[in-house]
Amino acid sequence: MFKSDFLRVFEERGFIHQCSDPAGLDALAIEGPVSGYIGFDCTASSLHVGSLLQIMKLRWMQKTGHKPIALMGSGTTRVGDPTGKDESRKVLTDTEIAANKNGIRTVFDRFLDFGDGPGDALMVDNADWLLGLNYIDFLRDVGRHVSVNQMIQRDSVKLRLEREQHLSFLEFNYMILQGYDFVELARRVGCRLQLGGSDQWGNIVAGIDLGRRMENVELFALTSPLITTSSGAKMGKTASGAVWLNADLVSPYEYWQFWRNTEDADVGRFLKLFTELPLDEIARLEALGGAEINEAKKVLATEATALLHGPEAAAEASDAARRTFEEGAVAAALPTITVAAADLDAGIAVLGLFVEAGLASSNGEARRAIRGGGLRINDAPVTDEKAVVTADALVDGTVKLSHGRKKHVLVRPE
Repeated sequence: MFKSDFLRVFEERGFIHQCSDPAGLDALAIEGPVSGYIGFDCTASSLHVGSLLQIMKLRWMQKTGHKPIALMGSGTTRVGDPTGKDESRKVLTDTEIAANKNGIRTVFDRFLDFGDGPGDALMVDNADWLLGLNYIDFLRDVGRHVSVNQMIQRDSVKLRLEREQHLSFLEFNYMILQGYDFVELARRVGCRLQLGGSDQWGNIVAGIDLGRRMENVELFALTSPLITTSSGAKMGKTASGAVWLNADLVSPYEYWQFWRNTEDADVGRFLKLFTELPLDEIARLEALGGAEINEAKKVLATEATALLHGPEAAAEASDAARRTFEEGAVAAALPTITVAAADLDAGIAVLGLFVEAGLASSNGEARRAIRGGGLRINDAPVTDEKAVVTADALVDGTVKLSHGRKKHVLVRPE
């Protein structure tokens, strides 16, 4: 059993998969605040729910008295991490990277308290030290400490080579740059710990080795398990795409629904990882059987949504779901798309409208759903695949589209 609150909480809630030196890190955490970081590359305008586990780890670090560091990867984004990838990442422009950074950094304000105190969170950008590197100096000062023999044995490289898939020299350097990030953070802010998913273990350990060779400093690694659902699906992916954390991409209502649709077997695990409910309350909810497990799912959805979007948005999403599912009402918090008023006056093909609303991925899927009785307009089943939706379908200025019992979108003319 760990002695520090930090590692005890991490263990109890299921955040630990691997640790480079559990006893050493535990002792360090007892001595005083530990600085630990996680890197987030700027490859999209928002993080998605697959990154939430890492954000929660930073949050729990802070809640147990330690200093979390969110590292924005504007520099490493220019290279691309080959970990888990079968092909090279798209090369982004500086303008795209800057826009993506601005989009994702806002999420952290919801989860962390930033400031100048010993326990306040810190946000840094590895572009500050990577973009000014001189190539020859870097090879001499850093490259001489890095073993190519070890690099090609890392899974991120080894799998690509074994499959004879293209691995550019650019991507091959990613591991060195990530290791160098760790060294720079140790130098600049005394960071001793890097956290990440288990797929990052090789890269993190490379940073520990580099820190020992370059600075003679003991660094630590702590990874969490990669999260999949009980059915084996990847966490954070739905039929309509990624579950983004920015509200302009996925509304609080849609986010609430994502958690509400958690598989029964995952409820307890997800309550531990993605909420701050006490463990005894989680045990009570996890023990609910039959239809009562749905109440636990609603608690999970509301608690997770409150952390990201705030208690008010979470309550509104929960109320919208109740009114939609239990009362059959059209709730204002439902996701909404707009269509041209002229198009609605002329009539929009029902198949295309459901696709545009994100309730079907293609006309074929919409057609199959109609045949199975799964699509409804204003709660009335759609039976004609060739039907068109016109302004006559407007009720209080909107048309309500539904796919099954849980997916709803409002259509509003503009």
